[in-house]
Amino acid sequence: MFGLDLTFLNWEILSKFVINGFLFSVQLTVIATLGGIVLGTLLALMRLSGKQVLVIPATIYVNGMRSIPLVMVILWFFLLVPTIIGRPIGAELSATITFVAFEAAYFSEIVRAGIQSISRGQVNAGRALGMTYAQNMKLIILPQAFRNMVPVLLTQTIILFQDTSLVYAIGAYDLLKGFTTAGKIYGRPEEAYLLAAVVYFVLCYSLSYMVKRLNSRIAIIR
Repeated sequence: MFGLDLTFLNWEILSKFVINGFLFSVQLTVIATLGGIVLGTLLALMRLSGKQVLVIPATIYVNGMRSIPLVMVILWFFLLVPTIIGRPIGAELSATITFVAFEAAYFSEIVRAGIQSISRGQVNAGRALGMTYAQNMKLIILPQAFRNMVPVLLTQTIILFQDTSLVYAIGAYDLLKGFTTAGKIYGRPEEAYLLAAVVYFVLCYSLSYMVKRLNSRIAIIR
């Protein structure tokens, strides 16, 4: 069809070029999700603390990161940090640090919205029991908030997986890079990009469907 040969991509090519890129994309997604949630939770708590010394820097960080395209942050970090520290840090490590720092801003807003979704009465009940702010958050608010946030957090993780293709700009060997390399070597760049798009679609659509089912189950429990 249209002169395309979609059969060129066999298991040998997949194992040689694509699998390693896929594993790095998954690894980057997992690390960026976990690191982003941890850092994002801290940023959300800072913004909700009511103390200006914490609110102002957290707000500047979150709004600043969300106002800049991810690919620019990736390029800035990859190009500028080596000049500051005096040595290169590698594309993969640079991508990992950048994704954690960038995604934390988005996870922060999700966590902040989740915390604010908990009724104020439960916050006051914790205070009435003599709990500190930290105890209230740890024992009462955050467990309920994270349950409410699970579908949104998973959806953001799917978007994060799609965004991992941007590390191609700094030469990191991700899933897209694997397909691109195979396409160039075997003279089939159009087929390689088409198959890469199919793989991204199948993975992300399947995960989105699972998140939708999970959201329905959580909604029924409520």
